[in-house]
Amino acid sequence: MLLFHRLDGFLKCLGLRRSSDWDSPTLLDEFLESPLKALVVRLYCLLLWLRGRPVKPPRNRPPIKVVCLSDTHGETVPNVPPGDLLIHAGDLAREGTASEIQAQLDWLESLPHTHKVIIGGNHDSFFDKRTRSHIDKELKNRLSFTRVIYLPDRSAPFTLSFEGQRKLNIFGAPHIIGSGDSSTNAFQYASADAHRIWKHVVPKETDILVTHGPPRHHLDLDIGCPGLLEETWRVKPKLHVFGHIHCGRGTRAVYWDDFQLAYESFLSKEMRGPIGDLIPNAQWLDVINIIFFGMSSVVWSWLMLGGKHEGGMLINAACQDGNKGKISKKTPITIEL
Repeated sequence: MLLFHRLDGFLKCLGLRRSSDWDSPTLLDEFLESPLKALVVRLYCLLLWLRGRPVKPPRNRPPIKVVCLSDTHGETVPNVPPGDLLIHAGDLAREGTASEIQAQLDWLESLPHTHKVIIGGNHDSFFDKRTRSHIDKELKNRLSFTRVIYLPDRSAPFTLSFEGQRKLNIFGAPHIIGSGDSSTNAFQYASADAHRIWKHVVPKETDILVTHGPPRHHLDLDIGCPGLLEETWRVKPKLHVFGHIHCGRGTRAVYWDDFQLAYESFLSKEMRGPIGDLIPNAQWLDVINIIFFGMSSVVWSWLMLGGKHEGGMLINAACQDGNKGKISKKTPITIEL
């Protein structure tokens, strides 16, 4: 066992293995966990790409350009594209004080977007009364909002109006599975409570869902929330914006069908490693279903010349450069609805 730990530490020093579960896995990490999983994830993404985008703007109305941010941690992003709606999915701050969050609000207020919406993240301690600092409580500090809309927990979505008489219902929820000190990290819940916390929380009429954490199995390094995934299956929003997992940054289409269900079923099972992958097990059936339903969906989409756009898009909008503690140079992710 000691030899194994020393070898593992040596491989991490060489950069051949990731140093924590919050980092992107290396090729060696993927091989040791499951070569089959590495192939399935890449196949799934390829089939999604061949299938095309599930969400497109209506032809007879002006598109709504949504700009997505998350995890700025007290820093400003220099290259924010213009748009109709700016969404910040939490972790505006690093320490979570009122002054730090207010500086972020002032920066967001200066941006030219028609609508600006934010939620809190686990680092935004001021937004959660349980984790608000003693100094902020004693001084009774407050935040000043002018054009930025803060989405606290509420039973109904917030309706935004856009050009061309278009409207979108947006709902925000900051809660995440516990990942740190509960006295300073806001909005946390125990993993055992995941399904109870999210059950029937999101209104069915929600078009855009904003959460701080990701759903399980999608842009989450396999540490997202299964309860949130279950809730998104029930609601099926057109757009789900989140962050928290810095190395999960990116976009992914979802169609809420047997193809996606087979993929999630595969990932929910324990990975067996390179040798275990060769032994027949239940994951093999999932792989067969992924290939069958995936190929069928691609063929059907092509026959329908794009088919019906009844799915949605997931966006991990983290602005951090991985876990390096600095803002990424990449342009924030945008999408047109």
